Amino acid sequence: MKNLDYGIIGNCRSAALISKYGSLDWCCLPEFDSSSVFAKILDEKIGGSFEILVDDDYAVNQYYIPGTSILVTSFHRGNDAFEIRDFMPRYKKDSGGYHSPPEVVRYVKLVSGTPVFKVKYNPKLEYAIGTTRSYAKDNFIASLTHEERFDTLFLYTNFKKDKIIDGEEIKLIKNGYFLITYHEKILEPTVKSIYLELERTKVYWLNWVERIPVYEQYSDWIERSAITLKLLSYQKSGAVLAAATTSLPETIGEVRNWDYRFCWIRDASMVIKVSSELGHKNMVKRFLRFITDLMPDKDEKLQIMYGINREKELTERTLDHLNGYEGSKPVRIGNAAYEQRQNDIYGILMDVIHQQLVHFRTDIEHDEELWSITKGIVWVVNKHWTEPDKGIWEFRTEERHFTFSKVLCWVAIERALRVAQLLKKDSKIKKWEILEQQIKEDILANAWNEEKQAFTQSYGSADLDASVLLMESYGFIEAKNPKYISTVKAIGEELSNDGLLYRYKNKDDFGLPSSSFTICTFWYINSLFKIGEHEPAQRLFNQLLSYSNHLGLFSEDIDFKTKRLLGNFPQAYSHLALIETAMNFSSVSKEDDILEKLQK
Repeated sequence: MKNLDYGIIGNCRSAALISKYGSLDWCCLPEFDSSSVFAKILDEKIGGSFEILVDDDYAVNQYYIPGTSILVTSFHRGNDAFEIRDFMPRYKKDSGGYHSPPEVVRYVKLVSGTPVFKVKYNPKLEYAIGTTRSYAKDNFIASLTHEERFDTLFLYTNFKKDKIIDGEEIKLIKNGYFLITYHEKILEPTVKSIYLELERTKVYWLNWVERIPVYEQYSDWIERSAITLKLLSYQKSGAVLAAATTSLPETIGEVRNWDYRFCWIRDASMVIKVSSELGHKNMVKRFLRFITDLMPDKDEKLQIMYGINREKELTERTLDHLNGYEGSKPVRIGNAAYEQRQNDIYGILMDVIHQQLVHFRTDIEHDEELWSITKGIVWVVNKHWTEPDKGIWEFRTEERHFTFSKVLCWVAIERALRVAQLLKKDSKIKKWEILEQQIKEDILANAWNEEKQAFTQSYGSADLDASVLLMESYGFIEAKNPKYISTVKAIGEELSNDGLLYRYKNKDDFGLPSSSFTICTFWYINSLFKIGEHEPAQRLFNQLLSYSNHLGLFSEDIDFKTKRLLGNFPQAYSHLALIETAMNFSSVSKEDDILEKLQK
C-alpha cells in the first residue's frame, strides 16, 4: 500500500515533493500554480520524475535539518554513504527583498567510502502533454517541449551530463550538485556557490523559526507545521495556498479530486490567525494586503477563493492523458468552486481583521482602509445572511441554510462591532448590535435539533456536521453550555470512526464520504478538551499524530481502515489545526527552556 511519504521543500514561490527514497515526483515551475515539470505522483509512467537510484542493499533514511525546510535523504551501505540535501533557495538579499528563484537544488554530499548511484532525470513539461526532449549542451542539460506550448527547463551539474542522460552509474568521490532551474543561468554555478546557497537558506529558516515560542508539549510538531504553512505562502502577493498539489484523491479510485493550488479565503484566514499567534506579523500583513487589493469597490462581494496572483477566473478542466494517483481520475486543473457562494468567508475574514487591529496596529491610513472593508462586509452580510449557500464543504448542487455559514455571519457582525469599538466609531454600534442579536436568535431557534440534542448541519436537518464544533471557537457559545456539550458528544457518537471523524455522513453530490477529513478530527479533539474531557482528548491527539507520515506531515484526508494519508498534500488546513490543538495542550515554556532550545 502506497502512502504519501513525501517531504515538501519550497521557497514561497513554488514547492516540490520528494519521496522518502529521494525521488522528485512533483514540482511546478516557475510558480506554485504553473504547469508541472515533474508529475510522477499523478502518473507513474508518463508524469516525469528525478530519481536517485541505488542497489537494494542500500539503507535509505530521510529527515529535515531541524528548524529548516531542507530535506536530507541519506543512503548508506557499509562504509559507503552519501546524502542528498534538497531545498529551494530562499534568503534575504543585501539589496532588500528575498532571493527566491524558480529552482530546485539537490546537493550531493559524500559522507564516506565510494558510494555509487544512478540518476533517472526525466522531466515532463506542461503536465506531460506531448513530448519533452532533453539534450546535453556544453554547460547544462536542456529539456524542452513545444506541442502544448513552448517551455524549457535547465539542469546544471558537476557530474558528467552524458551519464545523466543515459542513466549510467555514477561513482561519488567528492561532493556534487544538481540545479534544476526554469531560467538559463548567467553565471554558471559551482559546488562552492551551491553550498553557499544551502547555508544561506539554512540560516534564513533558522532565523524564521526562532520567533516561534517554545512549548512544553508538542513543540517539534508545532514548529514543523509552522514551517509547512510558511512553505504554502506565496511571497509575491501574500496568498496562502490550501495545498501544494492537485487531484490527489480523497478516496482511491473515486472522483473527489480537486486542484488546491489556490487561495481559499477561509483556509488562508485561519492560517494567518495561527501565524499571528506564533509571532509572524509579516504573513498577516501580506495576506491583508492580498485581500484589500481584491476589494477595490466598497460593495464588491468576495469570492470564496482566488488565484495566487489574485486571478478571479479559475476555470476547471481535466487532463485526461494523466492516469491519476493510483488510477484515480480525473486529474483537474482549475477549480469550479470559485463560482460558489459561501457566506462564512466574511466572518472568518472579519476575525482576521479584528486580530490585526488588536495585535498589529500600524498607521491611520491602514486603519481607515480596514474600517472601509469592515463596513463593506457588514453591508454584504446584512443583505445576504438570510439566504442559503453551498456551505463550508462546497456542495456543488443544493444550497441550504448551513449552520456554520450562519454562525460565521454572526461572527462577521460581532467582530465588526469590536472593530468599531477599537476605532471609536460609536455611530455604527447600536445598529450592528441589533443585527448581531437577530442572527444569533435565528441560529438558536433553527439550528438546534431537539431529538438529536445537537446543533445540526443545516436548518431543519437531523444530519450532524463536524464544522458545528467551531461554534465555541468563534465565541458563539461557551464550552460549558449544556447544548454545546451535548453537541460535541452527539458528533463523537455519530461521526467518529475508530478515533477519526467524518465531516458528515449524509450523502453529498458524489455519494457517502469514505475517508476522514483530517481537520475535523483535530476540531473534535479541541472540543473534547474544552468541555473538560482532557484525557480522552490527549489520547486521541497522540493517536492522530501517529498517522502522519515519516516527516510529521499531513494531507487532507485519512483512510478509516488503513490509516493511509489521502487527498492533497501537505494540507494547510490540517497543519493549522494541529498547531491550534497542540497549543491547547501546552503552555509557553519558561525562559530556561527557551535557552535550552537555542543551545541545541
